[in-house]
Amino acid sequence: MNMPGDAGNAWLYLKTIAIAFGLSFSVMPLVHMLAMRMRWLDTPGSDVKTHTVATPALGGIGIWIGFAGALVAARFLTNFPTGTLFRLRAILAGGAFVFLLGVVDDLRKPMGLDWKTKMFVQALAAVVLISFEIELRFINPHYIAVMLTVIWVVGICNAFNIIDIIDGLAASQGVVAALGFLLIAMPSEDVYVNFAAAAMVGAAGGFLPWNFSSKRKMFMGDSGSLLLGFVLAALAMGIDYTQVNPLGVFAPLFILAIPMFDTFYVMFIRLKKGLSPFRGSLDHFALRLERLGYSRLQIVALCIVASAFLSVCALLVTLVSTPWAIWIYFVVGSFTLTLAWAITKVEMG
Repeated sequence: MNMPGDAGNAWLYLKTIAIAFGLSFSVMPLVHMLAMRMRWLDTPGSDVKTHTVATPALGGIGIWIGFAGALVAARFLTNFPTGTLFRLRAILAGGAFVFLLGVVDDLRKPMGLDWKTKMFVQALAAVVLISFEIELRFINPHYIAVMLTVIWVVGICNAFNIIDIIDGLAASQGVVAALGFLLIAMPSEDVYVNFAAAAMVGAAGGFLPWNFSSKRKMFMGDSGSLLLGFVLAALAMGIDYTQVNPLGVFAPLFILAIPMFDTFYVMFIRLKKGLSPFRGSLDHFALRLERLGYSRLQIVALCIVASAFLSVCALLVTLVSTPWAIWIYFVVGSFTLTLAWAITKVEMG
């Protein structure tokens, strides 16, 4: 029997995507009904809220059910190598930590949990990954790699939490990023990356129609955004990327560029204004594009195209020589800085 990582078994990943999508999509009406009945709603009672109607914000439950359910189902579609099950358990265990953290935070809205508590639990979830040998593998000494792994996981968790500012943005970025990791990893990497990436493509994709729905709209909430960030941070550390040049290890920075860009951008703007970087504000790049006249659907579409292009760039830097990789990083970095400078001129009131 072929191992699940062989290219001929791509059909298994498509099945995993379909199962995750089906589970996530089909459970959302039940979650919506329960949230409405229990009044678990995100109310527009803050200056940093961009919606005008109280909306159920537990869509992360559907994403978790789709993600975890698809991985459990996929377990019985093929004979997993031992190492695959070992690391999938780590992603599921750590993912459960951040998912439950998000659920508690969503239920405590509008105040929510304080940022210190949230970061502490996220750090514990990162330690779970490390204990299962999912960590940054290109850094020495090991204790430095451990510290940077925790920072990486916490950072990406919060990047997806921060970018969840308009309908469809965080979920669509999750779909494109997971698909990027799947396509880069599929030929030769640890099989757990392939299956976990496929499951997240389907789970986040199954949520999107409900996020755009006018009658049964759902927000993913912190339960969804933190789960997305955690899984993608874990996937980024499960791939060697390239033996062609030493800069290929930075390819995840392209795949996750848009959430990371928004995180650093709003933190910079807040610090520039003399505000805490952990305080909410309307300084997100997406809201600045909206102020320029773009519709929210157009913004999501633009970000999908940009993320897909950046994922292609990520693939390229794993295939080309070092000078070409440097050139790609320089061009993309220069464009990003120019974009940040341009949108900073937009007055947000």
